[in-house]
Amino acid sequence: MDSNRDDRSKGPAHSPGSGTTALDAVAEAVSRLRYGAIELTVHDGRVVQLDVTERRRFS
Repeated sequence: MDSNRDDRSKGPAHSPGSGTTALDAVAEAVSRLRYGAIELTVHDGRVVQLDVTERRRFS
């Protein structure tokens, strides 16, 4: 077994200093977003970045 894989099984990834897990951040982004896209960047099997693009539509 690859030793890097062992680190991934220890629980959810936390954002440095914030105490927020990546899953919590994604859930919050989805709950706030009406139209748009959410992009996750993953390095070594861990979410390291969350980008939210919001679309505003005018009629």
